[in-house]
Parts: sequence; C-alpha cells; structure tokens
Amino acid sequence: MTLAQKRAVIRQSLPDVIVADLRQRILSGDLAEGELIRQELLAEEYDVSRMPIREALKRLDAEGLVVFTNNRGATVTLHTLDEIAEIFDVRMLLEVDLFTRAIPLMQAAHFTECEQLLKDMEASYQAGDVAAWGPLNARYHNVLYAAAGRKLTSNLLERASLQSNRYVSLHIDQLKNAAHAQQDHSELLSLARQGDINGAAEKLRSHIESTKLQVLEWIAAARR
Repeated sequence: MTLAQKRAVIRQSLPDVIVADLRQRILSGDLAEGELIRQELLAEEYDVSRMPIREALKRLDAEGLVVFTNNRGATVTLHTLDEIAEIFDVRMLLEVDLFTRAIPLMQAAHFTECEQLLKDMEASYQAGDVAAWGPLNARYHNVLYAAAGRKLTSNLLERASLQSNRYVSLHIDQLKNAAHAQQDHSELLSLARQGDINGAAEKLRSHIESTKLQVLEWIAAARR
C-alpha cells in the first residue's frame, strides 16, 4: 500500500485527527505491518507541516502500533509469531479476571448494550465493513467487563487489545469466521446472564485461545 492520495483533516487538534486516521488505517490493514511511513510523505498527504506528523507518530509508537525513528519516520510494527501469541495470552489473563469480577455486578443496562453491539457487529460484517467490526468487537468486550470497575486492569487491557484487534479484524475477514465469533459472543452474554462465572470464564478462555491459534495459522501461512 503506497501513501499517495491526499486526505483532508480538520484543522483543530491536528495530531489527534492524524493519530486517529493513521490508527484506523493500521488496524484495518490499509497500512501493512512492516511498512515504512515517511514523515515528509505523510506531511504532503495530509497537507500539514511535519510537526503534527511527528507528534502523531510518537503517540502511535507509545501505543505500540509503529516504531518511530527520528530521521526516517516510522515503520508499522511487525510482531513475531511469538509476540502475537503473547499479546493474546496477556489478553486472556486480563479479560478472564475482569469478566469473572464483572458478572455478579452486571446490570440490565450492561446486557442491553451488549445485545445492541451484537446486532451492530452482525450488521457491519454483513455489509462488508470489516473496519467497523473491529472497534465494535472491542467495545463489546469492554461492556462485558465494565461492571468490574477495575480501571488499572482495563487500561492494561486496552493496550493489549489495540495490538490484537488489527489481527482479529484480518482473521475475521480472511478466514470468513464471523459466524463462529458471533456465536461465541452470544454464548458469553448468555452465561453472564445466568451468573455462571466458571462457565463464562472457560468459554472466554476457549474463545481467545481459538482466535489466537487461527490468527497465528493464517499469519504464518501469509508470511510464507
């Protein structure tokens, strides 16, 4: 993917807007892993000076989505297979802890929001809007765990989820596996409604482990 077409941005808070746009391009696969992103080309593309570009790339580096180099710009982070597996393992530890704490505290509003997100996820996939599916998936999991009220754990999970979501979106798109993921998500919600903490924890572990293995298999094959 080459950086060619100019992209219009709102003039206020340029780094925020550019960060959001670049982040979405990375998560959707529009900017591929390992791809070099030069500051001067981005400045031309967004029709801005290099200063907001530099700030945006530094922030994406802090998120782990790019590796920033002062004189060259940045490279979209290329994780090894072991690193990708570790990202999912970290997610599993944090999410299972949050979910088991959240279930006894979940209210009707949490269940209602989860149900709506499931509908939105299904609609986005049916419409072929995989870029929208990833953020909806992340939001769904966040709402499942919100009642736990564990801000520190949630902040740690946010970084791991950001790293994994780009691979999850590719996994759903390339492997055409949305139906299975949607079934898992529905079962997680059902188990939470029943107050089945052990069953929900086991289902969540298997859901993340299954996703991890399929993503790793696809990426390994694609890189070969």
